[in-house]
This record gives sequence, structure tokens and C-alpha cells, in this order.
Amino acid sequence: MERLKKRAEFLAVAGGPRVSRRGFVLQKRDRREVEGTLTRFGFTVTKKMGNSPERNRIRRRLREAVRLSFAGNARAATDYVLVGRRAALSQPFEELTRDLISGFAALERPAAAKTPQGAPSATTESALARPKDGGTGSDDRSSERPHR
Repeated sequence: MERLKKRAEFLAVAGGPRVSRRGFVLQKRDRREVEGTLTRFGFTVTKKMGNSPERNRIRRRLREAVRLSFAGNARAATDYVLVGRRAALSQPFEELTRDLISGFAALERPAAAKTPQGAPSATTESALARPKDGGTGSDDRSSERPHR
């Protein structure tokens, strides 16, 4: 298991699909063949989650859960980022690993994973392409309200 360490790598993964679980958010990015075939993981916990010992404990728990469950569940040539939540401290470890395995499975289902906010989905793009005036394309506003 390799680690993501550069900010640019974390930002690249943030643009991909994600799933939320009680103790973390799991993000994924498929890499091209030329970038390598190893699965890489990144771990991050924001300062809102507590002081540094608490954040480090969350990160250690997530790292161990990944170590125990990524084989056979995570796809090769893929980058994953786990964004830790405070619930990862109090959640039983077995439940944390089950959530991680279910997160890997959810990211493999194409319709189940959410895209980040701001990224248009296929239905949003088709709705944006249609004109709102019934398809005539005219900008005549006389039908909307009477002129006074």
C-alpha cells in the first residue's frame, strides 16, 4: 500500500466520486496505466475534528482499517482518500472496517457514488441544454406577464 503525500494528489482525488460513512468520507480516482498499477491511499483529518492527538488517533484507526481490508476490496491503479470524521474515534473498529469495505463496494457501483458538488451530472447537463420557453428559443417575455 502506497501513500498519497502531495497536495496535488489529494486535490486530484477530490474531483472524483465519493461515499460517506459514519466515521469517514471515502473518495476515489482511477489512474491511467502510465501512472502505475499500485493502489494508493491518503488520509486527512481537518482541525475541526479536534486537537492533534485526536486527529492523529483518527488517522491511525483509518490507516489500520485500510491495512486490514484493502486487499481484495480496493481496485488496483486507483487512488483513495479517506477524510476522517470524529465518529471514527468512538465507532467500534469492526464496524469501521465493515464501513470501509462497503465504501469500496459502493464506489464500484457507478450510479451509487456521488460526484462532488459543482460537477454537473448527466441529467443536469441535459436540463441545462434545453430552453425553458418550451423549445422555441425566442426571448419574447410577453407570454410571462401582461404589460402595464
